[in-house]
Amino acid sequence: MTKLHVLIFGGTSGTGLGAAQTLVDRGTPVTVAVRESSNTQPLKELGVPTVNADVFSPDSLRQVFSGGAYSAVIISLSGERGVEQRADREGAMLIMDAAREHGVRRVLMVTAIGCGDSRVAVAPKVIEVLGEVLAAKQVAEEYLMAADLDATILRPGGLTNDPASGTAIKTSDHTVMGVANRADVGRLAADCIADPTTVGEIYHTVDPEIKWDAPLQRGDDSLHKKKR
Repeated sequence: MTKLHVLIFGGTSGTGLGAAQTLVDRGTPVTVAVRESSNTQPLKELGVPTVNADVFSPDSLRQVFSGGAYSAVIISLSGERGVEQRADREGAMLIMDAAREHGVRRVLMVTAIGCGDSRVAVAPKVIEVLGEVLAAKQVAEEYLMAADLDATILRPGGLTNDPASGTAIKTSDHTVMGVANRADVGRLAADCIADPTTVGEIYHTVDPEIKWDAPLQRGDDSLHKKKR
């Protein structure tokens, strides 16, 4: 595989930031595409350069890709509910288009357990509360897997902000549901982006050492309601 220079969308926090941290620790060049309003302090502390990008603007994305010698892309985006365009759907699809246009074939996207054939892995409450989110991410998944790109998808289940445990795994079993720390999912994303044997694969990511279920998986949406 050629020398990696990874461009991350969604790298200012959570899973994307965990991927950036892992790549920096391994000496892999990484750049994070950010909105102008983003808090980039965590990236500055890591010494990671940033570039401004509007994921809904093809022209902006062309400028981003033409401005750096990138060889791989990690997409770890969320979307706003009730809006016509979502960063994790339309934005992700435009990123894929721009990558392909600029010859960047290696693309990894982080979605969620509950998309596509993994719907059987989640409880009815997950579908009830997050159905719109999962449907949007599924559209992006299908677009990526149909594109002429070297694609990998990671589907985490429940996510926490706890420190990395180092025990999270990826599995090809799409009936598996569980919880993982965002930092650990970021590590797995960094592992996969450098591993050509993961091309064409969709993995579930869970931490078998975390024994409790995510609130929605156990039928409790009280925490979700408090955050809304």
